Amino acid sequence: MALRLSSSVIYSRLSNISLSYGRSISTSLPRHVEDISAKQVEPKDAKKSMLSIAEIEHAKAMDGYITVDTPVDITPVTGVPEEHIKTRRVLIKMPTKNSMQSGTNNLHRWRLSFENRERWENPLMGWSSTADPLSNVEVDFASSEDAIAFCEKNGWAWHTEEPPVKPSRVKSYGANFSWNKRTRRSTK
Repeated sequence: MALRLSSSVIYSRLSNISLSYGRSISTSLPRHVEDISAKQVEPKDAKKSMLSIAEIEHAKAMDGYITVDTPVDITPVTGVPEEHIKTRRVLIKMPTKNSMQSGTNNLHRWRLSFENRERWENPLMGWSSTADPLSNVEVDFASSEDAIAFCEKNGWAWHTEEPPVKPSRVKSYGANFSWNKRTRRSTK
């Protein structure tokens, strides 16, 4: 059986309690202080209060040490065979714009693609086959630095191709009607 009380009833009961036991600090929380001149204790950090005794001792022991950032190498725990790690080359480049569409939304990313390994023709169906699981994988990144960090973390040799810089052409509607030898067309 649930008991419902209105907020006015709760507030009146809390104010009666605060008047009878001491001074109230705020009306929103039922905290009471007997002596206003007493020093308030700050609450403990939630992360530190959840640590075990062994973790606290470990944190105290590590306070005096200097940590050195080393590159992370995850190759021992990935499960990828050694032949796919040591001899693998990765190409990092910006993909070209799709010639069938005029939008440029997906051009601001870097694509990581693996080199092609040995392929052969399947004698039964005539399809192209490969034993390399990474040859068809392409991964997109927001920047070339992210792609390079990913390659170094996995132990792959990499090289980048910078996108070609095209000079911008000056386009003007008025140039369609200009009268010079370069744009003039014969009407004969």
